[in-house]
Amino acid sequence: MSARIPYLDAADVGALLTPTAAVEALRLALVEGFRPETDHARIFEPLQAGEFLLMPAETPTSTGIKLLTIAPQNPAVGLARIQGLYVLFDSATLTPRALIDGPALTDIRTSAVSIAAIKDALERDRGALDVVVYGAGPQARTHVRTARAVLEGTRAVGSVTSVVRSPARAALVEDFAAIVAAGSPEAEAATQAAGLILCTTTASTPLFDDELVRDDAVVVAVGSHSPEARELPGALLGRSDVIVEEVGAALRECGDVVMAIDEGHLSADDLIPMAELVRGTRAPRGGRPVVFKSAGMSWEDLVLAQTIAEASERRG
Repeated sequence: MSARIPYLDAADVGALLTPTAAVEALRLALVEGFRPETDHARIFEPLQAGEFLLMPAETPTSTGIKLLTIAPQNPAVGLARIQGLYVLFDSATLTPRALIDGPALTDIRTSAVSIAAIKDALERDRGALDVVVYGAGPQARTHVRTARAVLEGTRAVGSVTSVVRSPARAALVEDFAAIVAAGSPEAEAATQAAGLILCTTTASTPLFDDELVRDDAVVVAVGSHSPEARELPGALLGRSDVIVEEVGAALRECGDVVMAIDEGHLSADDLIPMAELVRGTRAPRGGRPVVFKSAGMSWEDLVLAQTIAEASERRG
């Protein structure tokens, strides 16, 4: 291996892959037959200062692995908690093809997966879409931006309210019209009015009561990645059409799903795999909320890494 491997930084990722293109790439991979249940397992390895997260993946057209470090103490010294790289390989020769900023890829992937899963549900109505976001960090902002981009020309996004534990510590960026305190009357009113509820927190217990969610609301939960942690109440999943990336992954990693099943609100047979939904082989029952619970899967990063690399090669 003598050729120089191109490195695509966070600015390159943003320039080469729009949110709309990311959503389209993920949906196309599923439409063309990729089976998420064949995805490779994620690998967590403990380190003295945190842990490694390794995410290998292979599709019919590409191969790659995301190498991340998770360092919980980094924010205290002004560094990002998650750092790392994506290594994209040629699928035939398995030689390195590109290096891509790992956190930047993760940011755009997470929101793109969410909107890819709920796009049809959001587009079933044409009225203005009021949004509540639990959290105010990068994932909260990218989810709002991706929803706006994908719905442009189809449905207007109305008010966007961020709900956080400490509003005084959150910056009122242009993505949010207001930031309110969790558990406040303002937060409850905004949640009751929302057609889209985005949960992007590190919470381990439900963020709001089931009764606050409208029957026509769409809810996304991306914050928890453990069978012991959840952002949503089990009763909400029990009265909703529940979409997951892949049933096996949801039963292993998604506390929102695992605990709702354990409590008797839900069964594994109720879960709608994202691939079947996108291909049109299974549809929500309707007349109830739609919930998408995501844990993140390795194939998603690979699809977008390949899309970024191909755009870079066309750019020259």
